[in-house]
Amino acid sequence: MSETITIKPNNNVNNLLKFIKLGKPQFAVGLFFYFSLGALLGVLFNAEFVLSKFILGFAIIFLSTWAVHYHNDYYDFVSDHFGTPTAISGGSGVLVEHPEWRNKSKIMGITLIGLAIGISVLFTFLFSYPITFILFVIVANLIAWFYAAPPFQLSYRGLGEFGNTAIGLLFPGLGYFALIGTLNLPFFVFAIPMLFLQLLFTLSVEIPDMEGDILGGKMTWIASKGREFGFKIIAISGLLATISFLILPFTNLFPTIIDFRIIALISLIPLSLGIIELIKKPLDKLSATKYCIYNLASIFAAVILINLYFIYLIKII
Repeated sequence: MSETITIKPNNNVNNLLKFIKLGKPQFAVGLFFYFSLGALLGVLFNAEFVLSKFILGFAIIFLSTWAVHYHNDYYDFVSDHFGTPTAISGGSGVLVEHPEWRNKSKIMGITLIGLAIGISVLFTFLFSYPITFILFVIVANLIAWFYAAPPFQLSYRGLGEFGNTAIGLLFPGLGYFALIGTLNLPFFVFAIPMLFLQLLFTLSVEIPDMEGDILGGKMTWIASKGREFGFKIIAISGLLATISFLILPFTNLFPTIIDFRIIALISLIPLSLGIIELIKKPLDKLSATKYCIYNLASIFAAVILINLYFIYLIKII
């Protein structure tokens, strides 16, 4: 009499995969293009491209971004019970399913932040960089930490958008800093349109979570003012990003080889979507989430295309 052998999945492996999913590492990989944009801008300002600087710099970004979802899910544990995670927003849902992992999640977040800061210290000593490089990394991680963590809890006080939007400066800034050795006026001016694009990104990930954030006590702009307000700000942010790129060459701060009209043309991708959303007004959760996914795809497409344009310029210099 034959027996049927049932092979059960390895629970340890499944749990490990879930714990990794909790940190949403795909977002850390996606933000590589923000980092590389700043690094390539540095090369256009005659910085030498040193691969070890680039790799170590991105390792700092990767670890810092990976840490965010571990400590945010820890502090958002209560509010996450009121929402449903989407492909682009909300918590991972892992701690809701496994509340016994809460402390592990916090420890993992702290560990990753510690590793990121540790690499920044190593980087500073290896390349004889100013101590401000370490301070830059520490400040970036503190902004991310206090998005949900007390005592500031920015996302619960109507200030979370400022922390998230700062990514438009911090991530390209670390790439620029890693390659050129400082942050100067040209970079901060270049960061202006990037901040507008990141505000567009920030509101796009808040819009799907409106109902859950309201019930969970978060004071995001969307929870306070609604989706229609969010889509209006998205369109305005896209417009300001395009206008900013067109104004940049008049500052005479940038190499003349950079044609900002091309970059402004690329920035029309997210702006066009913002205008479509103003017309269509997709205010129910399902439709709004669909368009917000398009928004994020458009931002990443724009940033990748600007990266490719900078690579092209570097090759012809």
